[in-house]
Amino acid sequence: MDDKASVGKISVSSDSVSTLNSEDFVLVSRQGDETPSTNNGSDDEKTGLKIIGNGSEQQLQKELADVLMDPPMDDQPGDKELVERSQLGGEGDGPLSTQLSASSTINPVPLVGLQKPGMSLPVRPGQGDSEESSPFTPVADEDSVVFSKLTYLGCASVNAPRSEVEALRMMSILRSQCQISLDVTLSVPNVSEGTVRLLDPQTNTEIANYPIYKILFCVRGHDGTPESDCFAFTESHYNAELFRIHVFRCEIQEAVSRILYSFATAFRRSAKQTPLSATAAPQTPDNDIFTFSVSLEIKEDDGKGYFSAVPKDKDRQCFKLRQGIDKKIVINVQQTTNKELAIERCFGLLLSPGKDVRNSDMHLLDLESMGKSSDGKSYVITGSWNPKSPHFQVVNEETPKDKVLFMTTAVDLVITEVQEPVRFLLETKVRVCSPNERLFWPFSKRSTTENFFLKLKQIKQKERKSNTDTLYEVVCLESESERERRKTTASPSLRLPQSGSQSSMIPSPPEDDEEEDNDEPLLSGSGDVSKECAEKILETWGELLSKWHLNLSVRPKQLSSLVRSGVPEALRGEVWQLLAGCHNNDHLVEKYRILITKESPQDSAITRDINRTFPAHDYFKDTGGDGQDSLYKICKAYSVYDEEIGYCQGQSFLAAVLLLHMPEEQAFSVLVKIMFDYGLRELFKQNFEDLHCKFYQLEHLMQEYIPDLSNHFLDISLEAHMYASQWFLTLFTAKFPLYMVFHIIDLLLCEGISVIFNVALGLLKTSKDDLLLTDFEGALKFFRVQLPKRYRSEENAKKLMELACNMKISQKKLKKYEKEYHTMREQQAQQEDPIERFERENRRLQEANMRLEQENDDLAHELVTSKIALRKDLDNAEEKADALNKELLMTKQKLIDAEEEKRRLEEESAQLKEMCRRELDKAESEIKKNSSIIGDYKQICSQLSERLEKQQTANKVEIEKIRQKVDDCDRCREFFSKEGHIKGTSSAKEVSDEDTDEEKETLKNQLREMELELAQTKLQLVEAECKIQDLEHHLGLALNEVQAAKKTWFNRTLSSIKTATGVQGKETC
Repeated sequence: MDDKASVGKISVSSDSVSTLNSEDFVLVSRQGDETPSTNNGSDDEKTGLKIIGNGSEQQLQKELADVLMDPPMDDQPGDKELVERSQLGGEGDGPLSTQLSASSTINPVPLVGLQKPGMSLPVRPGQGDSEESSPFTPVADEDSVVFSKLTYLGCASVNAPRSEVEALRMMSILRSQCQISLDVTLSVPNVSEGTVRLLDPQTNTEIANYPIYKILFCVRGHDGTPESDCFAFTESHYNAELFRIHVFRCEIQEAVSRILYSFATAFRRSAKQTPLSATAAPQTPDNDIFTFSVSLEIKEDDGKGYFSAVPKDKDRQCFKLRQGIDKKIVINVQQTTNKELAIERCFGLLLSPGKDVRNSDMHLLDLESMGKSSDGKSYVITGSWNPKSPHFQVVNEETPKDKVLFMTTAVDLVITEVQEPVRFLLETKVRVCSPNERLFWPFSKRSTTENFFLKLKQIKQKERKSNTDTLYEVVCLESESERERRKTTASPSLRLPQSGSQSSMIPSPPEDDEEEDNDEPLLSGSGDVSKECAEKILETWGELLSKWHLNLSVRPKQLSSLVRSGVPEALRGEVWQLLAGCHNNDHLVEKYRILITKESPQDSAITRDINRTFPAHDYFKDTGGDGQDSLYKICKAYSVYDEEIGYCQGQSFLAAVLLLHMPEEQAFSVLVKIMFDYGLRELFKQNFEDLHCKFYQLEHLMQEYIPDLSNHFLDISLEAHMYASQWFLTLFTAKFPLYMVFHIIDLLLCEGISVIFNVALGLLKTSKDDLLLTDFEGALKFFRVQLPKRYRSEENAKKLMELACNMKISQKKLKKYEKEYHTMREQQAQQEDPIERFERENRRLQEANMRLEQENDDLAHELVTSKIALRKDLDNAEEKADALNKELLMTKQKLIDAEEEKRRLEEESAQLKEMCRRELDKAESEIKKNSSIIGDYKQICSQLSERLEKQQTANKVEIEKIRQKVDDCDRCREFFSKEGHIKGTSSAKEVSDEDTDEEKETLKNQLREMELELAQTKLQLVEAECKIQDLEHHLGLALNEVQAAKKTWFNRTLSSIKTATGVQGKETC
């Protein structure tokens, strides 16, 4: 895999950046740099680096327990000295040392007494460095990536260096409590022998350094939190049992993912760079062929928060995938032959549609986890697969029924003793269907396995640069399928030496039949049941259910024949409820919700059995998970509901089967129906008397149907209760695979509890040949171990159920055996000594009496407790009543005060209303008066203008008359010209002047009168304007007062009252 290409993807695509947030790299350090761990082959044999981002809850729980503890070296200081050195920054740290408080507990301690000039990180010399080396020396040239614009927030000690939860909590605390921070530059090397260095951004001098092999864990803050721009790493401090976490904040949030990727790149070793331990002498391999068994498993989201393995078609050997569902790839690598090679880490899980694909066509998946399995025999890698990605569009489209697709998966592993990484390629067939499609296929195992033959060549001592170089180089890597194809086609290829012929003896993954030889019993809840079914079967069931819903009280005629073939898994929840008569179970649902709130006297037994119920099923295997929680509530509710029987061991298995098909309330209702209506609870009553009757019936049925096996059981003294008690009490749910269990429940709900005899006889009949060869111990072991494993194959289970359905066991025969059993018991009772019988009866009565007394004591205690609780409730109620009375009195007083305030405000509003009316009337009268004055003034002006015009007109007429007279008079014509000018002698002029003076005087007098009249008129006009201005001023003041009054809520209320009053007045008028 090209690292540059990967870096390019991260730097360009934001999706790749977010993908890195969920990666989980486990990167193992070099051997010899650390002392061996004391974890005895666990996942923590070597110091490792984990880069985690927001893993699942199961991973978090696992990581909380995954604490790496390196044993202290002899030359290391004691705990006390370590704490002191941690607090003081360590000896030899130079003048940059500061007080960084470190705690030996998980809780981080904030930085104390931090001073900006003297702040630094605790510095310790790396391997090969001198204690006297100064932290101010420039950084040596090395291949590294430098990140600037970082802020160091501080450090704290931890005891769980691999806990993501603890790391995020410390990150949050240090980020919030850091008052003085330190700007640093971070240098991350590109090789595992390098050192992470903190540099001063101003002088580029080294502040602190941390060798890569001592860094255990890297984590970034969750998106959407204040810590999203922070990251941190933990490191082992002084090789002792002391681990510290260092927290940084990045100014550019997007660079956090790139920094974590650089940490991962630091552990991708190039050729001849990872040394082996100098002290450990390498083992001599048997030959140069190393065989690995690599298995591939695909898991899909089941909608319940878990991922379940997808089925695999037995005939086509292809995985059946659902379209658009999130998936996970699980790779299991196990070395099967030769000297064991240590797998350090996986640095790439790749996927591509098709086969024989090129390396450039492979696409990197997000790594979630890696490490050794719980037994330490294999290495497990898990990656998440988003099928909606464009790269995987081909394997996310529905596949035609007559076609299959190919898919190639690759895993790149770094093996300690091998010079270069090793890639295992797995090609498998897949089919993609719609999420709603239902097909019934006989599914086999859920994983595919391929054997690989890795041929290595040992490097000669002379060719090694030192004693710590790798031991081997890869000659070739060949899969078993490739070898078979090469042999078939006889194509020339590399021939392996005969010493590798033992590869033919490589054990293949054991099939179901081969695993019967194991002594370990089959875990309850084993087996996968597909929800897919043929369309014709679904159509038949759909028609039947439609008719059935029309009349739920009557079962359809063809129901029995369909149930005998098995109810489709997708319809079992509905069909089981209808068969049990729970279609109208509202009262039981309400009862259940009440029962789960009560305490059960058998709570400890229920809790103990819950953890042992279906441990092989994903829904119930997690302690405290949703499955166990629901199962606990159902069992507790039934123990309270049925006080006579209570909870009996084995009920949890039946409840778990029901819970896998329906919600809690409906599962409880069907459980009650099976226990009461189908008579299952009768088996638990009267000292299991009815159960012993069932054993008697089974033994006599064996004498009739399988006489030779019955006689053999008599010879070896094997009685029915020794092997069949669990069959009857748990209805075969405890040990047998789920496919068979569900079919048995189908028949039980349809035909009754007598179907147990059919299944039991079918089991005994099919296993007769094996049982006839066993002794007492062998028979018990066969029933406990081999018999359940035989029916993990759905084909075997189908044949068994067909045989059981075809066996005819009449009810008359069962009634006859039951009658014989009771007759036998009566005879035994009669033959029994009366004293013993009475003593037994007495003991029974005493036990009943003790039970009743205990119940009486419990009831008395409950009564006293109830009375105390009632008294306490009564006291609380009285106190509450007193408080309410006081509050009522206060409220009444507030109401009275409010009414007084209301009356006062009403009075004020009335006064204000009256005042407003007066002001309005006054303003209206003033406006009317001003309007009349203005009108009079305008009228006067108009009259004066008319008089002036008339006077001017009269003057003009008079002048014309005078001019006409002058023109008519000859004498006057001598004195006046045509223009009206005077001409002639001075005497005439004097006469004319006198006449003119008189006229002028007359005209002047008239003009004075007119001017006087005009002046008087102007004076009146000015006075009118002054009055108008005064009135306008008063009107403005009045309007302002009215407007201000309108702004208050009270006046608005008055306005509304006024409006209402005016409306009412108008209506009255």
